[in-house]
Amino acid sequence: MHSQTDIILVSANAEWRVIKKLFPAEHYLASPFGEYFLSTQIQKSEAIELIFFHGGWGKIAAAASTQYLIDRWQPALIINLGTCGGFEGRIQRGEIVLAESTVVYDIIEQMGDSADHIAHYTTRLDLDWLPDPFPLEVNRTMLISGDRDLLAEDVPMLSREFGAAAGDWESGAIAWVSARNKVRLLILRGVTDLVAESGGEAYGNLSLYQEAAEQIMGRLVAGLPALLEAI
Repeated sequence: MHSQTDIILVSANAEWRVIKKLFPAEHYLASPFGEYFLSTQIQKSEAIELIFFHGGWGKIAAAASTQYLIDRWQPALIINLGTCGGFEGRIQRGEIVLAESTVVYDIIEQMGDSADHIAHYTTRLDLDWLPDPFPLEVNRTMLISGDRDLLAEDVPMLSREFGAAAGDWESGAIAWVSARNKVRLLILRGVTDLVAESGGEAYGNLSLYQEAAEQIMGRLVAGLPALLEAI
């Protein structure tokens, strides 16, 4: 029987709290970035060692923890499960985004061309290996990443410049590091709340995000067995 290691990478603290609630009996270990636990599953002729890993929020933690887990475990696959904010009118609350590409948009270059720098940190994910049909209902689109929540006044520009429908804090860094290590990556993030030019529905209402994050993470974890069997 062959064996391989796959990583379930979770970024935000609120997302990881849901993981701990769903897996209360696991033996949690410490890393320089967050907790993790190991679980072995048998899929057909393979024993898959699953590592659920809390990588931390923001681009710095996301990039560093992604490189750490690649160096330590040499995973065959990284699956980033998490949440994102959606652009009102372009995506619906509760939709699951399967990232086809990622863009780090919060780069401000005043000495040269910002477009060149943004292009450097843009990643198109290799998804040719995914099964068709995909076992989960998803919206295959771009995710934009910045070290901040989406600013309401930026929504028209982000839609116009990138064709963006959803954004988060970490996907761009995770994708960029994974691509340079030639490690397969799947990013699945659910839309917890919507942002429009007039404002964000979760801004000033943290409980709305937390409740939606719990529902999204629960759905993603529930879909893992079928996903792992398919891929």
